[in-house]
Amino acid sequence: MNELTIQYNTLSAEEFITLWETVWGQGPTLEQTRLAMEHTLFRVSIFDGDTIVAMARMNGDMGLCYYIKDVVVRPEYQGKGIGRMLINELLKFINDHGVKGTEIFVELCAMTDKIPFYQKFGFDSNEAQRLKMMYLVK
Repeated sequence: MNELTIQYNTLSAEEFITLWETVWGQGPTLEQTRLAMEHTLFRVSIFDGDTIVAMARMNGDMGLCYYIKDVVVRPEYQGKGIGRMLINELLKFINDHGVKGTEIFVELCAMTDKIPFYQKFGFDSNEAQRLKMMYLVK
């Protein structure tokens, strides 16, 4: 592992898909991903030299709520504090851009085995159920 560098709002669609596929298998299409990158509020990526090793992105309205999406660390880089770096960068963005003196709702969806990681930052679950569907665009 070389020296890690952090980049803001540079994550490309190609880099996103590459990382996605290291953890979740077949990624979304390039067209979908380009649109997603263009409309993401904040993106953070971490590189080891020229190799992208981690990413996270955030959507939100800059006032009341933020939603953390696609936190991915290459499997061979997991357990080295890189996920913590990503979440800290996202929370710093909220702190730097949020209305001072107010509370802002920050939400994410996590697999069961990742919940203890997020709880270290203060995330907690509630009784709400996550509803989802994959809608086919015709």
